[in-house]
Order: sequence, then C-alpha cells, then structure tokens
Amino acid sequence: MSGPASLDTELLRSFPMPCLPEDGDKEERGRLLIVGGSREVPGAALLAGLAGLRAGAGKLQIATGASVAVALGVAVPEARVIGLAETKDGCLAKAAVAPLLELAKEVEAIVLGCGLQHGPAMEGLLDGLLAARLDCPLVLDATVLGSLADRAEAVRAWPGGVMLLPHKGEMARLLACNAEEVEMDPLLVVGRAAETYRAVALVKGQYSFIAAPDGRSFRFEGGGIGLATSGSGDTLAGIVGGLAARGADPLTATLRGVWLHGEAGRILTERVGRVGFLAREIPDEIPALLGAI
Repeated sequence: MSGPASLDTELLRSFPMPCLPEDGDKEERGRLLIVGGSREVPGAALLAGLAGLRAGAGKLQIATGASVAVALGVAVPEARVIGLAETKDGCLAKAAVAPLLELAKEVEAIVLGCGLQHGPAMEGLLDGLLAARLDCPLVLDATVLGSLADRAEAVRAWPGGVMLLPHKGEMARLLACNAEEVEMDPLLVVGRAAETYRAVALVKGQYSFIAAPDGRSFRFEGGGIGLATSGSGDTLAGIVGGLAARGADPLTATLRGVWLHGEAGRILTERVGRVGFLAREIPDEIPALLGAI
C-alpha cells in the first residue's frame, strides 16, 4: 500500500458529494436508519441520529428498544422512532430482526452499533442484518465491531459497501491482534482491515488513518484531544451515515465524515476549551462546515 494522502480540503475536492437541487425535497436527501441504543445507553442513538441530520440526511429513523423508544422520540422529534422487541436487560432481541429488515429495505444508509450491548442478542441481530445483503451503505461501529472477526465473509458480501469505524482497541479485536500492534503501525493495520473485510476502514487516534479496499490510504491530523470524549464516536458514525444517505459512496462518506468531525472538534477547542466540550455539541458545527467542502 502506498503512503497515505493528507486528508484536507484540497483532497476532498476530488471526492465530491452528489449535488442537491434547490427545488429538491427530503426524499432526495436520503433516508438514514440508526439501529442502536439500549436501556443503559439510549443517548448513543440520539447522538448518531442528530449528527446524521446535521450532515444533511433528509429523513431519520431510529430503531431501538421498546422501553426507550418514546423517550427518544420526544428527544428527537425530527425522527421516526421504532420500538423493537428487547431482552429483559433492555437490549434489542433476536425477535427484532424481522421488523428491522423491513425498515432497512426502505432506506439509503444504515448505522449499526451505537449504544447496543454485547451479547448473543446483539450477535443475532448482526447476523440477521448481514444475511439480508442489502444494496445500501452500512456503517458498523461500537459494540458490533467486537463480533466481526468471525463474520468477515458476511461483511465482504454486503453489496452496498461497508464502513468500519473502530478506535485502536476495537481495531485489535477486528483483526484478532494485540493493541500494541495497532499502536506500533496503525497505517499497516488499517490497510489489513480494509483488505480483510473489503470495507473502508478507519482507526481513530491522535492521528486517524483511513484505508480503502483498493489500497488507497489517508491520514488526518486534525481534531484534538477534546474529541476523545464519551459519545464522540457516535456522532462520527452519524455524520458518516448521513453523508452516505445523501448518496456519497463509502470512501467519500468516511473521508468527509472524519474531516467534518475533526474540524468540529477544532472549532469547539478554540471556542470552549481544549477539553470539556460535549459530544452533543459536535453536530451543531457540521452544517456550516459542509459549505467549506
């Protein structure tokens, strides 16, 4: 794999977004489905959903556990929130697969993982979705990343393209390697992940590295330590998903999403402080930044 290209506004000009006509409606900006949240972490789905809307998705649906659906619907009145069957612990249950697939067939992009809880129920949900092989982009994040090592073939077979958004610990689980290997050579490791899963892969850190299945690689040096905060990854997943819902291919959505997320962090660092800003503040910076690229 050749050396990484620098991820900046100049590079992003070669990865344009589909044009949005001024007389278009919300359907033309795409439907985004967030599958996430649980009784313990309902806010993760909220953060991802808001970020997707701020990235320009036209319609938002959130599929979550029945016990938190009403609260999420009130918190995100812009979304259609669907309460699905859950386990006694408040996690999405295997019985949620069938209604979830009906929802997934009608959207332009799916984000799976934010706020889900690890366990057999989540793995059943993951297997059911991957088996459907839908022709829309799929963003995989958070808990589901720890269950992909034995499902690489199913991920490779997803027709619409997959985006993997792990931090270093999650990347180690994706490749069944040591975290030290990721720390030592994140560029090499992210390339392995892209090849193994035939997906666009990211490894987050002080410097973020992105790799495409065709061997292209990229390095992003922006953002700052303030983005290492609870819920920040959920907002990134939502931004990437929102761009994909608007018609961006997986690599374009990931590159632009990483840049937007990092630039939002830079702006908040200047305005609020080096640390201490909240993940919920990140999406509000995105609309203005969209005009810069």
